[in-house]
Amino acid sequence: MDWKTRWKAAFAFAALILPAGHSARAYAQTRPEAPPFDASRITMQPPPPEGVAIRAGRLFDPRTGTNLANQVIVIQGERIADVGPADRVKIPAGARVIDMSNATVLPGLIDRHVHLMQNQEPNDARALIVGQHYALADLFAGFTTLQDLNSPFTYATVELRDAINKGMIVGPRLQVTGPGLTPRGATYYAAPSEVGVFGQVPGMPVWQNSQNVNSPWLARAAVREHSHYGTDWIKIYETEDYEGSGYPVPSGGGAFMPDGKMITVPSLTLEENQAIVDEAHKRGLKVACHAYGGEGLRICLQAGVDMPIHVIVGVTGAPGLDDETIRLFKVPLADGTLRPVNQTLWDLAGPLDDIDMKVSGGKTSRFRLTESSFKRLVAAGVTETFGSGAYTVGHGVQAYQFPIYVQWGLSPAKALQMATSDAAATLNYDLGKQIGYVEKGKFADLVAVSGNPLEDISEMERVKFVMKGGVVYRNDLK
Repeated sequence: MDWKTRWKAAFAFAALILPAGHSARAYAQTRPEAPPFDASRITMQPPPPEGVAIRAGRLFDPRTGTNLANQVIVIQGERIADVGPADRVKIPAGARVIDMSNATVLPGLIDRHVHLMQNQEPNDARALIVGQHYALADLFAGFTTLQDLNSPFTYATVELRDAINKGMIVGPRLQVTGPGLTPRGATYYAAPSEVGVFGQVPGMPVWQNSQNVNSPWLARAAVREHSHYGTDWIKIYETEDYEGSGYPVPSGGGAFMPDGKMITVPSLTLEENQAIVDEAHKRGLKVACHAYGGEGLRICLQAGVDMPIHVIVGVTGAPGLDDETIRLFKVPLADGTLRPVNQTLWDLAGPLDDIDMKVSGGKTSRFRLTESSFKRLVAAGVTETFGSGAYTVGHGVQAYQFPIYVQWGLSPAKALQMATSDAAATLNYDLGKQIGYVEKGKFADLVAVSGNPLEDISEMERVKFVMKGGVVYRNDLK
């Protein structure tokens, strides 16, 4: 055996014996962070009265998971008027023609988990400006629809959504939760100097921690408050990241014991969760729950929440999930549908991954454990929806998750469906019926890349064209 053959054999053997989390660890270490976004990079070209026609060399079709060749997309106003083969679809006289014959056109991307107003600002006016800034960074990267899943200090995401919908300011389509329900944190809180309800004493004026959901009746009241303030969703923080004054230490953060066991202390009782879900559904709202695993995840699934988030270990705390977790996922919701799952990657990588590894004694992290749970859920037929958890420096770079999905076993087509058709399907109200596909009657939300993402999924990190509602916001394919 020559030296080349020996090396090949050695590498092949190493690939077999390396732990499953090795690739996840590499991705976590190389998480991209976006530089400050310059909003002047956005260019707005509204459609003329005669309409717009796009010549697409390749058009990704989420229904078949294939690229359709030599297509024409006709747009009138904010919607698609016709789409099909170039020899069938007639381009209206006077329409603006955008030639993307050498590119791949796709439906606008959807990120079902972002935080546009993560940090406390001096006032809601500043929060709204910051939130729009991050939303524009996501739009420029091709994410024409976002779901904001918790703004701890403000309801200003509601105002941002409404201003965009009314055409007062520019931004992607939004569905929002407002502040999350239940007090939680990375460590325990400093005790106040005067007696009062947790979260409502001086020094803790945070919406997320002040809504007092410590009974089913108070939980219903909190949902009603969200409904009165105009949210689309309710988000429950179902698991804590610490156990009393024990682990992790206050200065450390993380969600693990020193032996590598994940901390999954439930934040609410089953009865409180059931009250939240029931009250939300009566008011036309959907419910998402942040649940790492354990009893908190079990409660979340039993209560009938519409979209569990993270699902890193099973309801028994088992890495890689367990049969009971899969069984609970397979129980239909009240409307007869099966719930999707939203497993973020960007937010669990980078500094948080380093903290997890430190706190767990180098044994594991949330990012590493997500790989095995992701594979188990996909194998069980649970629908994965694209969600990044992006905040501050994560907006505009979340497409780095696409290559990870493929590395974890998805086909490029299925990875694209996660952020298009699958992400659209379970949005609230009828928004999901109007986006996620490039089809007649749907919103003209489109993105394009130079190459073919079915051959090289990393193309999604290099979006060159963005249209939302018929308006071109970016075109670097000229």
